[in-house]
Amino acid sequence: MHEIKEEQGSTEAYDRVLAARAKGRPTSQQFIANLTEDFLEFHGDRRFADDSAIIAGVARIQDMPVTVIGIEKGKGLQESIKRNFGAVHPEGYRKALRLMKQAEKFHRPVLCIVDTSGAYCGIGAEERGQGQAIAENLMEMMTLKTPVISLLIGEGGSGGALALAVADQVWIMENAIYSVISPEGCASILWKDSKKMKEAARHLKLTSLDLLGLGVVEQVIPEDDSQDFTEVYNQLRTMLYDTFRHNLRQPIEELLQQRYERFRRMGNMET
Repeated sequence: MHEIKEEQGSTEAYDRVLAARAKGRPTSQQFIANLTEDFLEFHGDRRFADDSAIIAGVARIQDMPVTVIGIEKGKGLQESIKRNFGAVHPEGYRKALRLMKQAEKFHRPVLCIVDTSGAYCGIGAEERGQGQAIAENLMEMMTLKTPVISLLIGEGGSGGALALAVADQVWIMENAIYSVISPEGCASILWKDSKKMKEAARHLKLTSLDLLGLGVVEQVIPEDDSQDFTEVYNQLRTMLYDTFRHNLRQPIEELLQQRYERFRRMGNMET
């Protein structure tokens, strides 16, 4: 495992954006397959339909039962279309919440794997309450009475990502990003010129090291330059097991207070 390199400017920040979007990058399915065993997928939100952009179910990390929820972009054109390119509908967020409430009932830890450019903003999604579905996840996750870790593996776009990232800890892969808006969208708004996306990427502070410095994430997971994630998966599996085991031993009131204080600290610039 190599050391994480410091970014120097706008070009380097946008390079991270391109790396996060790279076609060969592992998706949630691959992370689930390599981090867990005996994964059993659940479907549907019990209100409207199933959303293939969300993969959710129960599994084991070593001997520990866990609930796993991942946003899946898909591999190849046909699967990506099926997964809506990771743009989640409201029924996907409601499916995720259904699984989280089930995990709370059985006191299973929850692992959320995030990789999306943003929630789906089509007319149908809005008619079915996209904003409400995201808001309900934010509210319910803040007081979910079981340990939660969110892992950002690629793109973390706006509320669509945050809806699965209200957690005790948020970890991020070295070449993943997390931001309120895409660099292209930001550049179009600020300068009316999407070609200034590199400058926008630098100002957005969306890279893993930026986020670590701001206290938005707790861990940056180094990636192998060879794109072989075997060592990464092994490291992550051990980290997840140890962290979940520690958090399960904490009184739930203490865990919830720490989760609340984590978010209250964000934006505090006092030294």
